[in-house]
Amino acid sequence: MDIRKEIFGEIEGKQVDSYSLKNDHGMEVSFITYGGTVTKILAPDRNGCLENVVLGFDTLDEYIKHTHYFGAIAGRVAGRIGNARYSWNGKTVELTPNEGRNHLHGGSIGFNHVIWNEEKVSVAADRVSVTISYYSRNGEEGYPGNLKVDASYTLTDKGSFLIEYQAETDSDTPVNLTNHSYFNLSGDAKYPILDHTLQMEADAYLPLTEENLPTGEIRHVEGTPFDFRQPRTILEGMGESEETKDGYDHPFVLKKDGSVVLSHAGSGRTMTVETDQKSVVLYTGNFLTGERLSGGGTAGRHKGLCLETQGYPDAVNHPHFPSVMVKAGEVDRASTVYTFGVKE
Repeated sequence: MDIRKEIFGEIEGKQVDSYSLKNDHGMEVSFITYGGTVTKILAPDRNGCLENVVLGFDTLDEYIKHTHYFGAIAGRVAGRIGNARYSWNGKTVELTPNEGRNHLHGGSIGFNHVIWNEEKVSVAADRVSVTISYYSRNGEEGYPGNLKVDASYTLTDKGSFLIEYQAETDSDTPVNLTNHSYFNLSGDAKYPILDHTLQMEADAYLPLTEENLPTGEIRHVEGTPFDFRQPRTILEGMGESEETKDGYDHPFVLKKDGSVVLSHAGSGRTMTVETDQKSVVLYTGNFLTGERLSGGGTAGRHKGLCLETQGYPDAVNHPHFPSVMVKAGEVDRASTVYTFGVKE
């Protein structure tokens, strides 16, 4: 087990570091302190060939300029907040609108666009871990309260990559963090993800408006393109539905302790996602625009998919959704484990 730290670049005189976590079987996870961004996950195929299974770039400048949140932490609140506002305790809180009239992934300068600080590095016999932190000040992007966030990245010798968040505030504020990695288990985005097989323990999903905001309905997946309770490919799931004609960008309601399994028949790679969060947003890279990736590929449409484990999007505007509000003095925690394997 090993951790390697290097300088990745600099922004206005502030250093951005890169960390590479490696286990004894060659699997490697790399991330940078800019946005807490996962830049690389090297995972073996059925023949033992290690390839990158997330979309990423070679340079800091590319991460700064791109607009698709590759590998980054989205926050304070992931997803969209309708009309960039919500009400709490009789007061209306106005947030920064950065997608039309709505607020997306924390605003114009969300957690994906800030430099996080190293808090702790740990090396053990069966795992390696790095914890980074960010202090979000009262009023940032309109959010109330000073918020201290820790994000811990852990790689185990058994091929599991664990992301854990801890957030504490001095004033009531919504918190809904997620990682926005784009996965492609074919390795280095060789092929689109439409042939990936997906299975989710999710009996319901959240229908969306034309602005990709939840309507408020919680709809059963039976007889819809959102039924992945049995394994099927992304393309098979899309079918001929008007809702999914361009692909998926939808929240699925996970069963308690429910898991998500993604697999790719060609490489044999599998990824099992386990989380304590209540939903996962499946986004199939519908609007990727051909950015040049590390490894020499390009990020065209459907070249990667996101599995954003989180609370329900726009929960602050739907009282019947599980709350994402964290009260002053409380500590909010969330965790997700990505376990990589192969099948013959």
